Amino acid sequence: MSFLGYDVLLAPMAGVTDVALRTLAREQGADMCFTEMVSAKGLSFANEKTRHLLALADGEDKVAVQLFGHEPEVMASQAAWIEQEMGESLAYLDINMGCPARKIVTKGDGSALMKTPELAAQIVSAVKGAVEHPVTAKFRRGWGPEEETAPEFARRMEAAGADGVTVHARFSLQMYHGEADWDCIARVKEAVEIPVCGNGDIRSGEDAVAMRERTGCDAVMIARGAEGNPWIFSQVKAALAGGAIPASPTVEDRIAMARRHAHLLQQREGRNIVRMRKHAMWYVAGLPGAAAARGRLNYCTSLEDFNQVFDELLEIASTRE
Repeated sequence: MSFLGYDVLLAPMAGVTDVALRTLAREQGADMCFTEMVSAKGLSFANEKTRHLLALADGEDKVAVQLFGHEPEVMASQAAWIEQEMGESLAYLDINMGCPARKIVTKGDGSALMKTPELAAQIVSAVKGAVEHPVTAKFRRGWGPEEETAPEFARRMEAAGADGVTVHARFSLQMYHGEADWDCIARVKEAVEIPVCGNGDIRSGEDAVAMRERTGCDAVMIARGAEGNPWIFSQVKAALAGGAIPASPTVEDRIAMARRHAHLLQQREGRNIVRMRKHAMWYVAGLPGAAAARGRLNYCTSLEDFNQVFDELLEIASTRE
């Protein structure tokens, strides 16, 4: 079981897979982490905000980068620029053909490419011809619920030169609702010779084992299951290895990890620590006092603000033991 040498991967998620989360995911056992998805068009304009997404976390020797766009020439030229700039720290390049966000698909990017498979293949071919690193594609089960196109789409990507594919087993129009159909991943695995990574609804070590056994996938990619939960990587790694799965984190563990996440963000992002708000809400979800804490987290603007809310949650938890 291996996808370009990796078994358990952290998915690219806009506004989520920042340097802090990648640091924590690696410490917990993630074999490979993605940056947030990167706009090829933004890079072509030398947009510093876009280029900032490529910054490595402290101690991060390799990272995967996902590009989105719909113009083969722009995608190829920016992939080549990334390869030149990042050198050996680049693990591989992935092409986003799965994002269902309205602001992405209305421009013909992301999962909109599943409606234009010939163009999608041209993009893979162009990028593959411009770089030496492996090139993969991540896509969905299909555009709409009427027709599953992923197996044929995967064959097209393979023919265009893709070194591997990742399948999110929902239709684009489903967004993130409903259940992922893992059988789709199995059908893609049967359709191609290149490695297939499975994605969708992995929230525990048991889920990862079940996906592997049901689909035959070569690796698993974890997205929303890692939000506020870096421990999922140690649990998945242990489960896939047939070992004892680590216990779920305690309240104290969750607060301690949230503090560390906030500290890492403050170190790298400075005033942009407000990005911690959504992470903090994920960490504290379900804890005693979380409902009231969410309102306060929305107004946190400093590390001290976050730590004060975390202190109060710990105090509430201690009174209920």
